[in-house]
Amino acid sequence: LLSTDNPFVLGIRDTETVKVLQERLQKSRRIVVVGNGGIAIELVYELQQCEVVWVLRHSSMGATFFDPGAAHFFLEHQKRGQAPPTEPLVMRKRTMYHVAGCPESSQDVLGSALGPDWASGCSIKGSSEKKVHIEYNCEVKELLSGASVRPRETLEPDGFAKKDDWPVYVVLTNGHTFGCDLVVSATGVRPNTDTVKIIGEQLNLSEDGGIAVDSCMRSSTESVYAAGDVCTASWPPASLWFQMRLWTQARQMGHRAATCMAAALREQPEPVLDSCFDIFAHVTRFFGFKVVLLGLFNGQGLGNSCEALLRVTPSREYVKALMQNGRLIGAVLVGETDLEETFENLMFGQLDLSAFG
Repeated sequence: LLSTDNPFVLGIRDTETVKVLQERLQKSRRIVVVGNGGIAIELVYELQQCEVVWVLRHSSMGATFFDPGAAHFFLEHQKRGQAPPTEPLVMRKRTMYHVAGCPESSQDVLGSALGPDWASGCSIKGSSEKKVHIEYNCEVKELLSGASVRPRETLEPDGFAKKDDWPVYVVLTNGHTFGCDLVVSATGVRPNTDTVKIIGEQLNLSEDGGIAVDSCMRSSTESVYAAGDVCTASWPPASLWFQMRLWTQARQMGHRAATCMAAALREQPEPVLDSCFDIFAHVTRFFGFKVVLLGLFNGQGLGNSCEALLRVTPSREYVKALMQNGRLIGAVLVGETDLEETFENLMFGQLDLSAFG
């Protein structure tokens, strides 16, 4: 969080904080969203009737997931004000949940983690007209709040309401200052290992603070397994797979841990590592478009040793294929391209496609 004791800062991390956000937004005219990950992107898209100042520490939107070209595709589509192509009616391959009749929750009780459908059915509305202004290559330097605190100069983006009665002001590292009613922190995840204590032996942690696990999700302590955001994959990975703290990998790791625990209890051989650990794959939706990320989709760790092939149809699809030595090693598919299965098979087979141009 940007601040743990500022009442005007809200961190979005689970279903409970989303409920708090809904309540706080009802009287909010303008909010500042800090973050460039999946939750921040979805929030800015889903938010209605509220001015939004979006603070990014990168030079393009969604840098964690896609390149500046894809970011331009999304932003240009938003400027046109068009709705994304209608999602075809398909059978989902994962369980969908709906919870009814739950008692009132407390902020002291953490909700479930935000999955791909966290915004479905949510009313995320403010109290003014929606407008979005993006500040690139900067971070939050300081938060100013209190009746006696008024910065000398604030920036009012084009089309935004001119007001001077904001309860909190956000000072950015680029020198710009914005007033708002609420600051939403959606800056990513950090392994929650602070409370992990093992009597007699401390778990080995990796450099990023996660619990180090092998390919069976075993920690350094006997009979202790870890999966999801709290762990760090410490085995030699497949060439087209890498760890990224997403709900899809948390689910895959959880399944792997359960399978290996069951095998250990029955004194059976270690199960073969599932194919989901051979090639990175993540499916989500951004700005209403289906997004599929495969393999080394951003050329992770490749430097300049790969080339990108692009096919772009404005407001309909964005296809990027990354090639190295004639072989497909990564892809970004935006829209209903129907290419994900073909591309995944080409990555598994590592066929030499040089002859096809």
